[in-house]
Amino acid sequence: MNDRGGKVKVQRRPVHGVLLLDKPLGLSSNQALQKAKWLLRADKAGHTGTLDPLATGVLPLCFGAATKFSQIQLDADKTYEAVLLLGAKTTTADAEGEVIETRPVPPITPALLESLTQRFTGPLAQVPPMYSALKKDGKALYEYARKGEEVEREARHIAIFKLEMAVTTDARAPAAIRIVVTCSKGTYIRTLGEDIGEAIGCGAHLGSLRRLETGGFTTSQCVTLPALEAMTEREREACLLPAQSLVADYPVVTLDADNAGRFLSGLRRRGEPGQWGADAPLVQVFAQDPPAFLGSAHITADELIPQRLLSPVEIQDILRAASHVVPEPASATVLHH
Repeated sequence: MNDRGGKVKVQRRPVHGVLLLDKPLGLSSNQALQKAKWLLRADKAGHTGTLDPLATGVLPLCFGAATKFSQIQLDADKTYEAVLLLGAKTTTADAEGEVIETRPVPPITPALLESLTQRFTGPLAQVPPMYSALKKDGKALYEYARKGEEVEREARHIAIFKLEMAVTTDARAPAAIRIVVTCSKGTYIRTLGEDIGEAIGCGAHLGSLRRLETGGFTTSQCVTLPALEAMTEREREACLLPAQSLVADYPVVTLDADNAGRFLSGLRRRGEPGQWGADAPLVQVFAQDPPAFLGSAHITADELIPQRLLSPVEIQDILRAASHVVPEPASATVLHH
């Protein structure tokens, strides 16, 4: 407590890396981000695309230098598990909304599931739901929806790469289907659920939604907020993946001291034929001595062209943190949110 009886003011500090959070039910992505940011005392943070409050699962949170590479996760393919409650449509297409229509549910046979799987796998045109954060004339669609207004939305081209469907049971509905779907960015699972319900002829809405994977990160790698809260500050830091984990699937280029310094200044580096490797839209770039992640680049005609760069200050922060020379503040264990 401070001298006026208020909450302790947390002293922010530079934190760099990626925290794989298993987002809890009921929190928005931003609320989850702010809790984790407070626990790490981080001065800069962002998430990699929102999960609805109803949804749980993998939410990569970026801190410091890692925020420069968050777009890669936004563009990544994702895998979700959901339960579709059949026989009712809601205002929001999920269990948070009010029921606006009910219909009888036909028998859900293996043949029906197979035909639905084929119908909803591959490239699709999907109209975004009114209860979404997409903007129309400068306002989020959900702002119109909360006033009872519906505005025209253009269909978006998405892709369902894999779809598994199975009958399940749920006390909230006369019938339910469990789906596991791997899809492209921009896919609304709520809309997919509604479209499947319409194809069956009974209507449907999401009873639950869990993101199992995004861009190669899975739930098995995630930490929960309660677990994070129970840790010491040093243990929380140990949960962070390095910023380069967001570009780990791309080729690596390592530079000597002279080239590294020029690269960090934003200068293109012309190499000998094949010196940097084949032409590539994205590569990870490291310094050789000391070993340090410098940022991302692309290679065109033996030229290494900088894209997203860490600052010298960020690189020094990361090297210092790796050497564990920064002591843990004595006050860290007595801070109150």
